[in-house]
Amino acid sequence: MAAVDDLQFEEFGDTATSLAANPDATTISIEDPGETPEHQPGPPGGSGREEDDELLGNDDSDKTELLAGQKKSSPFWTFEYYQTFFDVDTYQVFDRIKGSLLPIPGKNFVRLYIRSNPDLYGPFWICATLVFAIAISGNLSNFLIHLGRKTYHYVPEFRKVSIAATIIYAYAWLVPLALWGFLVWRNSKVMNIVSYSFLEIVCVYGYSLFIYIPTAILWIIPQKVVRWILVMIALGISGSVLAMTFWPAVREDNRRIALATIVTIVLLHMLLSVGCLAYFFDAPEMDHLPTSTAAPNQTAAAAKSS
Repeated sequence: MAAVDDLQFEEFGDTATSLAANPDATTISIEDPGETPEHQPGPPGGSGREEDDELLGNDDSDKTELLAGQKKSSPFWTFEYYQTFFDVDTYQVFDRIKGSLLPIPGKNFVRLYIRSNPDLYGPFWICATLVFAIAISGNLSNFLIHLGRKTYHYVPEFRKVSIAATIIYAYAWLVPLALWGFLVWRNSKVMNIVSYSFLEIVCVYGYSLFIYIPTAILWIIPQKVVRWILVMIALGISGSVLAMTFWPAVREDNRRIALATIVTIVLLHMLLSVGCLAYFFDAPEMDHLPTSTAAPNQTAAAAKSS
């Protein structure tokens, strides 16, 4: 019977009494999973910096995704390394195009659309489509302007394709390269600045050019007032995307340097749009006169002078 008595349950007293009797005892607290502690020590630092980190995409989740992508990256001399830059689906491309057409104040384009999976597929084809849109629309515009004139003979200007390609792709690659180098340099001077990667900057510039594709098609309309209104609309939309994207990255820098950076970005964007309109759509009429008509005129002028 002694063995049976040893197996009986023993009632324990209050936890505090037990600890007082045996201070060296180890206790385990089992809490309800649904309950949350009332007081938790918060992380050091103000909420302002947390908002900046959230706007720029500097939280731990983004760092984890970037580090995970770096671990899986292949050597740069392999095809798989460059294949990752085009690993994007149609939904993501359309979503980024929509974001470039409808910029939201206070929202960062890189944070919302690019940082999770930056790509070159969208920027490459947007630039290619824009090149042909500008070249073809420029030829059609000049044809419609001079349509009905007996002295005009239409000759397709295929050189406009190569010129447009040089301008668009140089802008879409060289300007982001210069901006990336500038942000890296300022990051070494001012520790609070968080720089974007080169691929992210190329993405922003590439998708910001999408608005110029329908604009270039509408430039066929032979009315200068309509063309300049279209330029201002396209410039306002795409310029606001660039300004709202890069302002959070430079606002912690010197005030003058930050403002000068944003102004330079917008001015270069304006130079691209105005330059394309002036060169491809507002060319002088003498450039379109046929050589067969210009030659007799030159001969007649030379005979009169002699």
